[in-house]
Amino acid sequence: MKQRIFGITGWKNSGKTTLTCKLVEEFTRRGFSVATLKHAHHLFDVDQEGTDSHRHRKAGAAEVAIVSGNRWALMHELGEQGEPSMQDMLARLSPCDLVLIEGYKREDHPKIEVRRKAALDQSPLPDTGASIRAIAADHDIAEAHVPVFSLDDINGIADMIALETGLGETAA
Repeated sequence: MKQRIFGITGWKNSGKTTLTCKLVEEFTRRGFSVATLKHAHHLFDVDQEGTDSHRHRKAGAAEVAIVSGNRWALMHELGEQGEPSMQDMLARLSPCDLVLIEGYKREDHPKIEVRRKAALDQSPLPDTGASIRAIAADHDIAEAHVPVFSLDDINGIADMIALETGLGETAA
């Protein structure tokens, strides 16, 4: 079965993470299993200084897995390697009904553009590949060539994503 993916993209502070979380909650409520893939443009660390796993990485371990009764995580240091592609990262995810991708605005996958008045940049994203299927905004959008949703219309946005990806209304 082909992996179902849909993106949530927009400029910094546009509300991507909030919308992603609300969509995860909605699709989970509908009975679907959902994974997320988030792109970060900055240095980030999921490990805290002083923890054993942080010490392992700082000592030079290329990968560190940390496991408990509640969760596990695998950290991979890239070193001199380039950033893995979105497709490479999607291939690493466990099977699920839907993958929501936050960020990756320049990749050519179906996505919704999030626009908020409080965003640092309010200009429309360039969409040379016609991958933006809809816009979710907290204000009126004068000219749009795709459907426009209110940022609060989580059901409507989820329905559009389910239709676009062939997911269906509820899990079987």
